[in-house]
Amino acid sequence: MPQTVLRRLRTAAAAALLGATGLLPSIGAVAPAHAAPARTTPAQAAVHVANPFAGATGYLNPDYAAEVKAQAAADGGTLGALESQVAANPTAVWMDRIGAIAGDATHLGLQAHLDHALAQQQQSGTPVVFQVVVYDLPGRDCAAIASNGELPATAAGLATYETQYIDPIAAVLANPKYAGLRVAAIIEPDSLPNAVTNQSKPACATATPYYESGIEYALNKLHAIPNVYDYLDIGHAGWLGWSNNMVPAGREYAKVAQATTAGFASVDGFVSDTANTTPLTEPFLTDPDLTVGGQPLKSANFYQYNPAFDEYHYDNAMYSTLVSNGFPSSIGMLVDTSRNGWGGPARPTALNSAPTTVDAYVAANKVDQKPFRGDWCNVNGAGIGARPQSLPYGAGSPIIAFLWVKPPGESDGDYPDASHPHGDPHCDPSGTQTDGNGNTYPTDAIPGSNIPAGQWFPVQFRQLVQNAYPAFGGSTGTGPTAPSGLTVTGATASSVSLSWTASTGPAGVTGYAVYRNGTKVATVTGTSYTDSGLSPATAYRYTVTAQDAAGNVSPASAAVTATTATSGGGGSSGCSATYAVANDWGSGFTANVTVTNTGTSATRSWTVTWSWGGNQQITNSWNATTAQSGTAVTATSQAYNGALAPNASTGFGFQAAYSGGNTAPSLTCTAS
Repeated sequence: MPQTVLRRLRTAAAAALLGATGLLPSIGAVAPAHAAPARTTPAQAAVHVANPFAGATGYLNPDYAAEVKAQAAADGGTLGALESQVAANPTAVWMDRIGAIAGDATHLGLQAHLDHALAQQQQSGTPVVFQVVVYDLPGRDCAAIASNGELPATAAGLATYETQYIDPIAAVLANPKYAGLRVAAIIEPDSLPNAVTNQSKPACATATPYYESGIEYALNKLHAIPNVYDYLDIGHAGWLGWSNNMVPAGREYAKVAQATTAGFASVDGFVSDTANTTPLTEPFLTDPDLTVGGQPLKSANFYQYNPAFDEYHYDNAMYSTLVSNGFPSSIGMLVDTSRNGWGGPARPTALNSAPTTVDAYVAANKVDQKPFRGDWCNVNGAGIGARPQSLPYGAGSPIIAFLWVKPPGESDGDYPDASHPHGDPHCDPSGTQTDGNGNTYPTDAIPGSNIPAGQWFPVQFRQLVQNAYPAFGGSTGTGPTAPSGLTVTGATASSVSLSWTASTGPAGVTGYAVYRNGTKVATVTGTSYTDSGLSPATAYRYTVTAQDAAGNVSPASAAVTATTATSGGGGSSGCSATYAVANDWGSGFTANVTVTNTGTSATRSWTVTWSWGGNQQITNSWNATTAQSGTAVTATSQAYNGALAPNASTGFGFQAAYSGGNTAPSLTCTAS
């Protein structure tokens, strides 16, 4: 439905709705689509920071804490002690129906939550981030049943969404007394991804224009409040990870953002894995193009040629896609880690290289224990993941925070039986689903219980705690944090040097394990390592884990790829250049080049040249001026780094896009 027609319909429907029922939105008469919420002068003093999670603490939801503590008391013993530690972690507040705004006898309303957040901030003396999930679009979750909403995908439903849902939320958030809080709005999980992949479903085709118009309206209202930060849901790696899904997704998100009054500025970032279980990293499946039995790993039935095996690589690839569609490079990527830990006894602890087929190899080595990647409802065997934290991979990563958006222990949905006529078959432990290629899989839902969406699920909560990774334990319940900022600091024809930021943990950190292509090659006590004895002009992928004195092992760091130099290194007149890929996500990569003065006198400037062996195209560079013509690239020094004393080094870097192979080029360096 064209947007202009849809706007006329919703305006007429809103007027009819208000006239017929006498219902009024909480801020008065029907507002224009782009009107800012009413507020008084103090709210205008709020500062909109680059990363609201940096230097802040998350809101501790007292409703959720009460559920956790009650379960811990009921279970008692060792398990209860572990469960009680979950309550100390911030979780999001879900506005999943109009009634949630005011609250009820058992759950606080939005204003009451904000009052608690304000008290928490005043007591702690540090900024508090209040996470609120905006989740009530007309025709919500068109491809599922368990999470269908209360509003129909009609013009009248859209008018209700705007006037009785978004307008009241915006009015509460704009109250001047909350101007000092940082509010992270997680906007409409599972909405726009359905607009990309599920248009063959009549319900989704009908709902899509209402999704787009509703999100546009929400962004206009919320962006107008200075201390609100808007994050759009982008599904997860197992949904949009294929390039033929990711590319149109980038266009869809750009379309919605450009329709708002502020354009791309109305979106602060994106959140992935909301209420889902895709792991942060697959530490033993680091290369989707690794060949086993003559086939690449990504061809396994579990992945179906989707190269995004985990959220880390998916978020980096989606970041590049979104930026290429016009979003600013300052957008931040968030990951919901509330249920993607996959710990417990089923988690592999070392690479098993014995299987000779891709399906067997993936099954033996993946930490994601689902039989089918599309399983999503109360998944059996899942565990709580990384704890909420800011900048988990350092300031240079587009992933700015881990959150617990879905409170661990709250059900995804029920399934049809005599007592649950509205249930979703995907939640039936005895049910099956298909992958679209003729293969059938179990739903993998937890057996023995049938609990509606959002209600407390004791069996699920126990399992999530028991399978947490990092595991809960000790007095604080956390093992070491994942090493962050893993960086390639140098590469020769036979070695790669790495460094990373130290991990922390309540039991202290005793060492780090370095993995090359999924195999542990060293254990060190410091935060750097040089891997030697390598082959020239070869790509190697590295991850690092930390271990504490209690034997807990952290999640793996983000992987980096380093390519050794050609034999002897690139060189020519007075200087040499070595090339190392720092990160490769399948459709793009970043690389660092180190330039060294090999002469006997100081240089004034230098130039590095090479030719690509594939279709790589530089999209951005730093610390050098780069120019590309076809496959040929020239990089010249800047005014501040051209002068090098003998044996001195400097470096530059770049980001590039590609498809197919990404072999390392042979570099030539000249100095003057």
